[in-house]
Amino acid sequence: MAAFGVFLLAYVLSQFFRSFLAVIAPELANELALSPADLGLVSGAWFAAFALAQFPVGWALDRIGPRRTVPVLMLAAAAGSALFASATAPWHCGLAMALIGLGCAPIYMGALYMFARTMPPARFALLASWLLAIGTSGNLLATTPLALAERAWGWRTTFQAIALFCLASAMLIALVVRDPPRATAPGAQRGAFADLAAVARTRALWPLFPLVLISYAIVASERGLWIGPYLADVHGLDPVARGNAALVMAIAMSVGAFVYGPLDQWLGTRKWVVVAGSVLTAAAFIALATHHGASVATATALLALVGAAGSTYGVLMAHGRQFIPEHLIGRGLTFLNFLFIGGISLMQGVSGRAVEQARAAGHAPAEIFAGLHMAFGLALIAATLIYLAARER
Repeated sequence: MAAFGVFLLAYVLSQFFRSFLAVIAPELANELALSPADLGLVSGAWFAAFALAQFPVGWALDRIGPRRTVPVLMLAAAAGSALFASATAPWHCGLAMALIGLGCAPIYMGALYMFARTMPPARFALLASWLLAIGTSGNLLATTPLALAERAWGWRTTFQAIALFCLASAMLIALVVRDPPRATAPGAQRGAFADLAAVARTRALWPLFPLVLISYAIVASERGLWIGPYLADVHGLDPVARGNAALVMAIAMSVGAFVYGPLDQWLGTRKWVVVAGSVLTAAAFIALATHHGASVATATALLALVGAAGSTYGVLMAHGRQFIPEHLIGRGLTFLNFLFIGGISLMQGVSGRAVEQARAAGHAPAEIFAGLHMAFGLALIAATLIYLAARER
């Protein structure tokens, strides 16, 4: 359908923005004197703004609809891209990323709102996963193509062009998307905070919350922030070689999301699909930690496994969606997405500080990233153990 297509174009941009920094991080750090903690904060600013925006976005989707909510906020992404292109100080980058995060906040949620309100529930996981899978091509653009564009034109000119793409995408959504009929229920007008509290009090969702907070956060932090420094510091790769390795991980994430899409229907379970994927992802992180002296090929293969097995976002979102009342779909989905994206902001800020402290203490790069990957794997195992208590339906 046409709405799927225009949301997909916008979501490609959203995926690009959440992962481009990993490829140009070493060059950006040199030009603007960014420390590892600065890089973590700059990248985390996107996710923090994105996460905090989920609350008003959920209210706007339920009350106003996606046709106006999404394109209006996407203007902030265009402004942030233009600011990033002219940045001369670390705080410029942080503010630009926050604006871009605000502009990207309603894109995937606007699409999921449309799916939830216009499609049969059985197709929700399929459409959510496939939008994620195809949209992950934005991750692909933020790998070798970005490295080549940065080499040819510089990152500033590249981001000036991206600002124009944001404007064009917002216009397409405004022209093509039509709002579905609103859902109402007794007490539906009691207020945004009361509705959010009702979602948060849903006991069936509680065992999902830790995994929602951790699972996507560690995969996105690896792909969006640490894969570049890891491959540069531990394996000595140049920007294009780092971009090629990131491209492999991005392709694996896309393939993984495609495969996860129909699995819940084929196997008759969402819960155990997520459990299996989480265990594989944790095992890959732990292997990266315990085999930090492995070859570039082995490290790239393990990063690809992290990307493929860790793409449980769509299935986990579908698992939570079935416990949310129809009249709270917008706020319920954005609440879950707040945890998904808020977890990334928290993870990147904490991991950036940890890496900086480890460097200041004189630890070798291989040792630093071994500790980081081990922490990611153990955190995912702990969250998965709690998730085992979740109801299937």
